[in-house]
Amino acid sequence: MEVLKVSAHSQPKSVAGALAAVLRDRATAEIQAVGAGAVNQAVKAIAITRGFVAPNGIDLVVVPAFSEIQIDGEDRTAIKFIVEPR
Repeated sequence: MEVLKVSAHSQPKSVAGALAAVLRDRATAEIQAVGAGAVNQAVKAIAITRGFVAPNGIDLVVVPAFSEIQIDGEDRTAIKFIVEPR
């Protein structure tokens, strides 16, 4: 499964384009975000992606979950969004 990492400074439209490309190649993608700003950008990107893939007859389902990751040797909790077609 492809993992796209989103930060608070990520451009939602750019993330949406990458997510749409992954979904066209594979059936499932994962977006990973740490912090409120990153989660905000990720949710915007998912909404934009729905518009990108809708003309192809693809409707998206998103499953949010927690994930434990390490950043610079420090344990952090990330939100992961598993995105797949309905």
